[in-house]
Amino acid sequence: MAANLDAVLRQELIVALRGGNAHVSFEEVVADFPAHLRAEKAGLPYSAWQLLEHIRIAQNDILRFSKYEDGKYKELNFPDDYWPKDSAPPSALAWNRSVASVLSDRDEMVQLLVDQRYSLTDAFPWGDGQNLIREAILIVDHTSYHVGELLTLRRMLGIWPAG
Repeated sequence: MAANLDAVLRQELIVALRGGNAHVSFEEVVADFPAHLRAEKAGLPYSAWQLLEHIRIAQNDILRFSKYEDGKYKELNFPDDYWPKDSAPPSALAWNRSVASVLSDRDEMVQLLVDQRYSLTDAFPWGDGQNLIREAILIVDHTSYHVGELLTLRRMLGIWPAG
């Protein structure tokens, strides 16, 4: 029973990380986001660029913390290190790289969940009680929150539904 529960939890976390189910996915909300609108805030506190970069930075931070075995994790300063100052991406390439990085880091977290050598529930020796299940849920929760903000921004800019 315990082995089955572990497998089910791992699978459900992977599905949740990849998004969708009852919510729009990360891929859907960033797809075809018009370059000329990526710096617009439409009365919201953050632009699409700032939200995208915040998702990337926070997810990468959580991933690096979860993989601290290499001893290279360095804590970021909140909130300054988690949000880009500029509302516009420096280039179209920067936007594309940020999207690719979110997807790549997400895939890396999925690989941690797939790997049975990593316990879901054992506390990380380098943390103060955190474990892999908590960190995966944190990514799901954080990303979905900001994907919702990106969707709201798209609606306010008149570019949702996409296409």
